[in-house]
Amino acid sequence: MTEPSPPSAAPIADRYEPAAVEARWYPEWERRGYFRAEPDHPGPPYCIVIPPPNVTGSLHLGHALVNTLQDILIRAKRMDGYNTLWLPGTDHASIAVHVILERQLEAEGKTRQDLGREAFLERAWKWKEESGGTIIRQLRRLGASCDWTRERFTMDAGLSRAVREAFVRLYDEGLIYQDDRIVNWCPRCQTVLADLEVEREERDAEFVYIKYGPLTLGTVRPETKLGDTGVAVHPGDPRYTQYVGRTLRIPSVNGEIDIQVVADEAVDPDFGTGVIKVTPGHDPTDFEIGRRHNLPVRTVIGFDGRMTALAGKYAGLDRFECRKRIMEDMQALGLIDRVEPYRHAVGLCYRCKTVVEPLVSKQWYVNVKPLAEVAIAAVREDRIRILPRSWSKTYFHWMENIRPWCISRQLWWGHRIPVWYCDADGSVHVSRTDLAACPKCAGPVRQDPDVLDTWFSSGLWPFSTLGWPQDTPEVRTYYPTSVLVTGYDIIFFWVARMAMLGLHLMKEVPFRDVYIHTLVRDPQGQKMSKSKGNVIDPLGVMERFGTDAFRFTLAVLAVPGVHDIRIADERVEAHRNFANKLWNAARLVLSNLDGYEGGGDVAPAGLPGRWIESRLQATVTSVREALDAYRFSDAAGAIYQFLWNDFCDWYLEIAKISLYHAADPAERHRVQHALVTVLERTLRLLHPFMPFLTEELWQRLPHEGESIMIAPYPKASALPDPAAEREMGLLMQAITVIRNIRGEMRLSPAQTLTVTVKAAAGDDALLRAHSALVESLARARVTIDPGATRPRASALGVVGQSEIYVELEGLVDLAAERQRLEKEIKRTTEAIAFTRGKLSRPDFTERAPAEIVDKERDKLVEQEALHAKLVASLSWVG
Repeated sequence: MTEPSPPSAAPIADRYEPAAVEARWYPEWERRGYFRAEPDHPGPPYCIVIPPPNVTGSLHLGHALVNTLQDILIRAKRMDGYNTLWLPGTDHASIAVHVILERQLEAEGKTRQDLGREAFLERAWKWKEESGGTIIRQLRRLGASCDWTRERFTMDAGLSRAVREAFVRLYDEGLIYQDDRIVNWCPRCQTVLADLEVEREERDAEFVYIKYGPLTLGTVRPETKLGDTGVAVHPGDPRYTQYVGRTLRIPSVNGEIDIQVVADEAVDPDFGTGVIKVTPGHDPTDFEIGRRHNLPVRTVIGFDGRMTALAGKYAGLDRFECRKRIMEDMQALGLIDRVEPYRHAVGLCYRCKTVVEPLVSKQWYVNVKPLAEVAIAAVREDRIRILPRSWSKTYFHWMENIRPWCISRQLWWGHRIPVWYCDADGSVHVSRTDLAACPKCAGPVRQDPDVLDTWFSSGLWPFSTLGWPQDTPEVRTYYPTSVLVTGYDIIFFWVARMAMLGLHLMKEVPFRDVYIHTLVRDPQGQKMSKSKGNVIDPLGVMERFGTDAFRFTLAVLAVPGVHDIRIADERVEAHRNFANKLWNAARLVLSNLDGYEGGGDVAPAGLPGRWIESRLQATVTSVREALDAYRFSDAAGAIYQFLWNDFCDWYLEIAKISLYHAADPAERHRVQHALVTVLERTLRLLHPFMPFLTEELWQRLPHEGESIMIAPYPKASALPDPAAEREMGLLMQAITVIRNIRGEMRLSPAQTLTVTVKAAAGDDALLRAHSALVESLARARVTIDPGATRPRASALGVVGQSEIYVELEGLVDLAAERQRLEKEIKRTTEAIAFTRGKLSRPDFTERAPAEIVDKERDKLVEQEALHAKLVASLSWVG
């Protein structure tokens, strides 16, 4: 066994200053290479690939949460001797970069078309190099212990090769193809959006009932009437059976038109009139109906959001202006039956918030159905575990109903589609390398102008970052990765696609576990957004309260199965207080180590020493079990409970007796040893959650090794001591009862109380042996008398089968105190009844804002707790 390292010689400051500690330790950890991973390092591999934040991004609370949880896992495994790799990187974020650069160009009076593709890409790369590293610097501020030497970017050379390889393989297998299908089109960004990139926003609209000859139907988009090529009813709806299969000649705003009536299962007979207009060119459902019934596609809204030549006299109008004009014209022609107010979800571009337009367009697709079947089986067979398990249902629902994945985007920044066209012979060529000439005729070729969906490269992230398609040592060592930590909002965007592509291209799952964390909301439970002005800046929180307090708060809030968590300054402040309490506890220990040399086997310091050791062993077990199950909140809570309550509130107070008053030097040494060893192990247990504070304090204690970062993570080295916990529990209850009576009776803390304990048969010897401890911590003169009777004018407390009498004669006006307590009890009884009544009314709980209802529930809990204390106090007065 190596000798413990001496503590830091520098005196410990009176106050904990997080900024100075954080600035000192992170660069030192990085300088020493603690974050570095190598395939040939000893220990079983443990790998996490960071969910790559957008290169355009700045650290927000979601980033802070996901990266704190990953860092907790990595630090714990690193301390446990695993060969850990936490691989960082950023995503090129095609649309987001376009939005930023095009705003810059707009301010200069230019467009990207004015620049041209090459100049625009040069500008994008320049912006990325100058401004794209912000979030990486911020992750360092958070304490993220990533291997920064392996930082990747989804458009770096290696990942670009991987994207090409994946595209070519999927194309050669017939899984990538082109098709004319209806897509989500953003008229502002001028690109296709995946269904998952379309945000839904509830808006008020008009539901217009239009006469179609003998039929009447409703729509919220009357402008698309110009693209109608049919109307549809449900095949089982008897109201319209006579019209099915007929072609109706009906009046319209452009004169009379012929419209075909079809029967289709997609129609809901209970919605509106049970008749829908079929506009295959501008609605996804209508497009599928049109395909089933061979209805022509008529595109009346263009890619610029304006009406096309097929719209006749409305050509050139903005689509929303056309809506107003066509409504006026239909009113004049008597074609509107009625108009009703209607609230519905409108699709918006997730970046620029423009209303999305469904349009038919030729795009590149991946046939993901066969890939999804394999990925579904991997989860069903537990080769991939999704935790909490309830999220598996969401995964299965989406995967079992998956549709072709549109992977082409009409942008310039991104992975350009590796397809070349030869206009001379009409051939199409997909290649891993750039083509300068047609492989068939040697004529000129032109590359497809589109780029790939950002999520295509992100779907390869777990293995492309390790060097695939090359067979690298990193791929062989770290793939499959150990766990993916992510939010439930990108199960479809990212998790499912990584599962499909990893299993198909690597023939192995990309990760063993997927931990789905909660989403962070503001104190009122609202989603944070710049437009609402409720965005909480993590950097500001860390500046005010310290990084460790912020990280610990996020861990405490990460409760499995809870969809959304609320964060407020008060929560972080509470954990800053926890950090301060730990700092002060360490100061107390360090200031009482004179004469302590450490080392060797030292017997436990009596019953309290056995008890604190047993509590620590139980805490270590609880924390390890919680981390293994990704119950971060439980793990953090167990450490908090042990440090705040067991160690600080109890054991330190007990230890002071021996430290300050021990006549026996051996007893003092035993207590010093217990304080040092328990605190040192607890700091190691806490380190993954609060890395900076624990390193600073650990360096000041006697310890083994050069850094807490690479010190062993604690393991339960002995069985719990139930006898010590039971016996110490009895003493602590006795002390607590006396303290509570003192507080409720409003007696001075400096006053020594007279206490008699009528000890039960099994408690007598224990209470006598440790009466000095009870006297010291309760500030009382204690008499143990199994045959005692309760004195007059005394307060009564009960611990197990023993009774505790605290004499109040001369200390309290008992009659006045009884009157005061009865009055308070009456007041709290009425308040509880009122609050219960309020919470029992559905008109309050269902209509009032959630935060108001929660406040009332919290108030009820407080009132009930106060009432219980008052009743107990009245029983003490007698």
